[in-house]
Amino acid sequence: MHEIFSQLLGVTTLTIEAGGVLVIVIGIIVAAISFLRDPRRPTAYRELRATLGRAILLGLELLVAADIINTVAIEPSLQTVGVLAGIVLIRTFLSLSLEVEIEGKWPWQSGNTKRANTSQG
Repeated sequence: MHEIFSQLLGVTTLTIEAGGVLVIVIGIIVAAISFLRDPRRPTAYRELRATLGRAILLGLELLVAADIINTVAIEPSLQTVGVLAGIVLIRTFLSLSLEVEIEGKWPWQSGNTKRANTSQG
């Protein structure tokens, strides 16, 4: 019974990881198509970066979920939990950085900083 459960969780984590990679790849394709339709638009580059960033963020969330399931449910040891902590820390930093790039403000700030800055200048 334990072996069947481990195999099921292994398949689950692989499926979630594949979904994360697929989200990123589809996001790249959608962003590229949108950009290439009219690259001379004033907002084209900003929209490209935002779309790519959102796809990467969602893909990273799925990959972190798969890592958590894999580490906690399949291979629970102090070493794997330490590795998971490092992975989550790195991916959290990447997610935070991408969020700031996309939104132009820290996640805990209210309002739109870009709009506030442009209306003052």
